[in-house]
Amino acid sequence: MEQKNKKELLTKTKLSKSVGWSESNGRRWVKNFNDYIPTELSGNKVMYTVESLRIMKLLKKLNEAGLTIPDIKKMIKAEGFPKGEKEEEEFLKNIHNGDYKTVKDSLPSTKEMMIPYLEMIKDGSAYSASEITQKLVKHFGLTEEQLLIKYENSSDGIFLSRVRSIRYSLKKENYIDEINKLTYEITHEGLELLNENINEIDEEIEELEKVIDPLTIVKEKLDELKDELAENLLKQLRSVHWMKFEDIVVELLTVMGYGDGKVTQRSNDEGLDGVIKEDKLGLDNIYVQAKRYAANNSVGRDIVQSFSGALDGKGARKGVFITTSYFTDNAKKYAERLDAKKIILIDGIELSKLMIDHNVGVDINHTFVVKTIDYDYFKDE
Repeated sequence: MEQKNKKELLTKTKLSKSVGWSESNGRRWVKNFNDYIPTELSGNKVMYTVESLRIMKLLKKLNEAGLTIPDIKKMIKAEGFPKGEKEEEEFLKNIHNGDYKTVKDSLPSTKEMMIPYLEMIKDGSAYSASEITQKLVKHFGLTEEQLLIKYENSSDGIFLSRVRSIRYSLKKENYIDEINKLTYEITHEGLELLNENINEIDEEIEELEKVIDPLTIVKEKLDELKDELAENLLKQLRSVHWMKFEDIVVELLTVMGYGDGKVTQRSNDEGLDGVIKEDKLGLDNIYVQAKRYAANNSVGRDIVQSFSGALDGKGARKGVFITTSYFTDNAKKYAERLDAKKIILIDGIELSKLMIDHNVGVDINHTFVVKTIDYDYFKDE
């Protein structure tokens, strides 16, 4: 009887297999949604419950419905994570009914743009990449807002990324030719494709969609490596001595070019941990507050307000509050609404990425160089 009531626990490997994912793919989803997936300790080993399995199965259903990890995160942030089967059914129903629109839904897909891309240049003239892009923008009636939509945590615009992908596929399969740097014209094969019947065109588009630019894969892998490094760097920051953390924060801001920085007195610092002199005479100073907190220890409005008061005590108008955890929405709103002074809030994720970008606390491991054709070299003098 005791054995029957014993709670069933799953390893991460078994959890992934039970959902129908490979172990590596399952680990990736667990990592991205670990805040929502319950765990239990069995000895010193992290195990997963039946509820964990339900959540993972839901994530898989959402993914199969066409949602990416960033899409799902955005949806959960807006609506909360469904609790129990009833809420889960409603959640999925909204997607299938089209009540929830992802960021990508408002933009034409690569499949939808493939033939129009060729149509834009079918007169046989040479067009620059930007000219073709503008033709596509006009053809699909895209707004400035749509063109600015980016992938989450990325500087890449979704529309331009799709256009680059189409361009690579068409060039790879010899439907367009690059006659000069970022200058293209349609080939004989491209014109023939436009004259095919609709079924043959659809079949070829399906094949073209399978062609992936290796550079895209490299960039994705580099982004993964950067995210992993940022995560490990943040763990390291949370474990250093608080005095060392203050030194790191001041060094980072100095390296970023804000001026000459120094840590204030370790005691009696009046709530300020560092100061950056923007000019040599110190006529305009930026004061710094650094909080080395655990991941789940948020920084609320009261703490930011206290920092604001410390700035008033110095007659200062600029402050930077840095933490290894995160700021509550109320804290962010408070900082945004300040009129007489400016307080910048930097959470743990942004802090670690800034350190990577400015080579603070990190070393270069490998450098990759990607070369392209120098078209000018082949021109007649």
